[in-house]
Amino acid sequence: MQNNNYVEFKKKRDLGEILGDTFAFLRGQLKPFFNTFFKIAGPYLVVFLLCNAFYTYSVGNIINFNLESSDEISSALLIGLSAFLFIISMGVAYAMAQSVTLHYIKSYVENNGATNFEQIKSEVYSTFWKFIGLAFLVGICVLIGLMFCIIPGVYLYVPLTLSFSILIFNKKSVGDAFSDGFSLVKDYWWITFATLLVVGIVVTIAGYAFSVPSAIYMYAKMGVFSAEIDPSNMGDTLIDPIGIVINMISILFQYLLSIITVVAGALIYFDLNERKNLTGTLERIKSLGNTTDY
Repeated sequence: MQNNNYVEFKKKRDLGEILGDTFAFLRGQLKPFFNTFFKIAGPYLVVFLLCNAFYTYSVGNIINFNLESSDEISSALLIGLSAFLFIISMGVAYAMAQSVTLHYIKSYVENNGATNFEQIKSEVYSTFWKFIGLAFLVGICVLIGLMFCIIPGVYLYVPLTLSFSILIFNKKSVGDAFSDGFSLVKDYWWITFATLLVVGIVVTIAGYAFSVPSAIYMYAKMGVFSAEIDPSNMGDTLIDPIGIVINMISILFQYLLSIITVVAGALIYFDLNERKNLTGTLERIKSLGNTTDY
């Protein structure tokens, strides 16, 4: 039985409806979604934030030349290790955020608005390496594409963004999900690109808003507002506990904002799937037929 705030995913939508239903879904599922999200993705998020703090502190020490007591090899190893841990933890944390969100939506759709935590948790962990593998493959392809005059990277980004939804909702292999993304956006590349662009702009602007406190604190420490600018204080800001905490909070909110893009991507997937396969329409017709049988 559907609740009054149920968002039907399996239907056609225009750009405005995708944006509206993205926020309607998150608003209606705020408590149960984030309860599930933090229980599963929370540990990975904590590791990511700690690695970010470690990396920030290491960079601050380099800027302040506070590693004089260590030899150059130790300094290089420290900054290299912190950067490596930061990149790996960030990749895994963002992959988990996307995986948990998509599996939550999958459970939501299959149960008509209800969700099963144990099912979501089990499926997230069972598809962990497939998701990481696809994320790595997509990242490499888009990066290589961006190296060739940017345009190829943008072209690849659109279909490959939807490959994650295909992997989860269609239960495809990594290879099939990768290739099916191109088939799904065929004849709809421009409208898909426009929708992703608008969503990206909204998320980016919101992300900048959350980064303002960190920037203000850094400028204040550097003496910008007192007209006594001292660039050397930038390193002090990076290793200052308050500055690190403010930066971690900023990173946290930007991380959570990425969920908006994932939900919008899922709605785009269902929109294109409906236009090409009429999956939702056929299911509703079948449901009506079963109802009349009684």
